[in-house]
Amino acid sequence: MSMDSRLFLFLVVLVLTLILGVIAIFLMTGIFTAGLPESEKMAENELLHASQGISKQYGELSVQALEYSKGLSRSIEEKAGQMGISVSDLQEHPEMLEEIISGEVDRAVFSLQRAKCSGVFFILNATVNPVLANAKNSRAGLYIKNMEPNIISSSSPNIIMLRGIPGISRKNSIPLHAQWKMEFDVSDAPYYHRPMKTSRVKQDLPISRLYYWSPVITIPDTSEEVMLCSVPLIDSSGNVFGVCGFEMSAMLFKLTYMPNNAIYNRLFCLLAPINKDTIKLQQAMFAGGYSARLISKGNDTLKITDARRSFYSYRQGRDSSFWGIHAPVNLYPEGSAYSDQKWVAAIMVPEDDIVESITRLNLLLISSLIVLVLLGITASLVLSRRFMKPIAAGLDMIKTTDLSDVPKTKIAEIDDLINYLAVHNEELYEKARRENLSLAILDEFAENTKRLSPAERSVFDLYVKGYAAKEIAEELCLSINTIKTHSKRIYIKLNVSTREELLLYINMLKEIGKEIE
Repeated sequence: MSMDSRLFLFLVVLVLTLILGVIAIFLMTGIFTAGLPESEKMAENELLHASQGISKQYGELSVQALEYSKGLSRSIEEKAGQMGISVSDLQEHPEMLEEIISGEVDRAVFSLQRAKCSGVFFILNATVNPVLANAKNSRAGLYIKNMEPNIISSSSPNIIMLRGIPGISRKNSIPLHAQWKMEFDVSDAPYYHRPMKTSRVKQDLPISRLYYWSPVITIPDTSEEVMLCSVPLIDSSGNVFGVCGFEMSAMLFKLTYMPNNAIYNRLFCLLAPINKDTIKLQQAMFAGGYSARLISKGNDTLKITDARRSFYSYRQGRDSSFWGIHAPVNLYPEGSAYSDQKWVAAIMVPEDDIVESITRLNLLLISSLIVLVLLGITASLVLSRRFMKPIAAGLDMIKTTDLSDVPKTKIAEIDDLINYLAVHNEELYEKARRENLSLAILDEFAENTKRLSPAERSVFDLYVKGYAAKEIAEELCLSINTIKTHSKRIYIKLNVSTREELLLYINMLKEIGKEIE
């Protein structure tokens, strides 16, 4: 193998070794999971922001709902007293309900704007028309909504009435909602029945331990998803006559807790009740450009499974899976009647998105490594050829008969070799002169050339022309070992020991004008 091929292979091995070393470092440092640590850090930051924001906002709404309940209870009790009835007798006097409810519109609107939520309501344990077929599930009250989507930063509320007597709407210039109903349907209304029942059973608890946050519900006869904070209405005698509270709409939650989706487009935040390791999707609030409920396919639960690094895996049946993290959110104080209900805030993203992101980054990384390998091999080829070019030129110079006039190659080793060979040739000439080589010796040398076989003669003739052993092999299409064998026999028959000595005799014969037959 030639020197340039050896050097090229050496450089290629060096490049491959370096690339393999880089790959090993990438494997040990987790670079091939590029993006996952950043995703985990991003999810942790988003979860911290969301959980703290939810705890603060829901806590403030709870406090304001309690204040609203206390003020509303006193006000309705006073108005009922002025009319000569007690609040527990409201069901017996439906004709007085419109006046009582109408007197609380300003308080409701003020509380709504102060709380910066999406709706305010109160429901009385009475109905305007007790003789209706569904009167037992119909309750009078008031439900006012702020339809401005960005409620928190908006200074111009858009107030409409979702539930309430139409005369109240006209009197206060509040337009009716497109899905308006006069009274509440409480046939399936945990936000109404649970606080009422709990406050009657646990009369020893203060009202601050009796408010209730409903999971996500759809308001009857509408398509609006909301969470309601309900507080019982209790008069001075301890009689429970209704509930009141605030609404957190799905749109307000989404606008408030929209996560930063700079890395994953389908990243989302949710607030949901949790039972051991199961999250109910149909009872959750979502914020983000993607909702896990959209692909629930009838399976509305998320099962929390093993953690991957700091990420948890959330499985939805057999087909869907999410990665993310969650943290508990306390919606109730210690000692609350509902403190056994656990809630979590979570940041999640579909598993496919994370796998696709890591795969894309790894493909980019592997492609870069392949490009580096190709560039390294190309550079090795170019460098080996450039490195060997002056060496090859120097070796060609060495093949000349007169080494004294050879120019410098600027390669120290080659120049030293040329100098050495030039001095060695001079020494041979000096040796020949010192030994007084006679014409008889030269004649003997010339005569001995006739003893060479045809194959040896063909090699000898090329030596006479200045060919080197490798060039002779190429010229005669023989192996270098065959040329070496012929050369050894030539040296024996001509009584010389080296190629230089052979050339010396040939040159001396030329100098005296004697041709070699």
